[in-house]
Amino acid sequence: MNKKREIFILAVMCFVLTIAIVIQIKTVNNNGSTIGSSQSESNLKAQVLRMKEKYENEYRSLENLTTELENVRKNVASRNDELKELEDKIKEANLLLGNTDVKGQGVTITLNDGKSETNLFNPENLLVHAENVLLVINELRNAGAEAICINDERIVNKSAISCDGNVIVVNGEKIGTPIVVSAIGPTSRLSTLERSGGTLEMKFRILGKTAEFKKINSLTIPKYTGIYSYKYAKTVE
Repeated sequence: MNKKREIFILAVMCFVLTIAIVIQIKTVNNNGSTIGSSQSESNLKAQVLRMKEKYENEYRSLENLTTELENVRKNVASRNDELKELEDKIKEANLLLGNTDVKGQGVTITLNDGKSETNLFNPENLLVHAENVLLVINELRNAGAEAICINDERIVNKSAISCDGNVIVVNGEKIGTPIVVSAIGPTSRLSTLERSGGTLEMKFRILGKTAEFKKINSLTIPKYTGIYSYKYAKTVE
């Protein structure tokens, strides 16, 4: 009888030991997968940071070379009337292309999403969409704006404004709310957006969005930091 009991106890112990070993193996495998996933994610983040750092270094080098070139042009142009005229044309071209910082009188329009209780029937109308921003940009251009930026992103003829989910993308950069549209130009004409029945009232405030309008005597708008490239358009010779 004692022998049978010993065999039974031994069998139970073997069973429990087997279960413990299986659980231990699964735990080790899961930990290994988690560690592997974490390492992969860490490697990816490190790679992204290295690429970002390389891009920033290259961009700083480009800015330094551009500054050096500008200084050389100024020194040469100051000693030659013909080159001085060429320098003036380059400055004018850069101004038109948005490749230089500019300042002057203008306005700022701050756009923001509305609160949910202001439009219960269609909450989608409370969000500021890309088409809303495009409408404001076009209105400003029609009113005589000479330079425009959105949250310090300069708007030029190649600028793209689109939606990525609930985020607006300008020049490839994601822009969060509040969205500040700055424009340099004749404030008397730019103010037509603020008039009763105008764009800001009818397309924003009535729908529950917020739109704050300000006139500014001295406004600075940064230059376009992208790269101009033409794949299909060629110069006619």
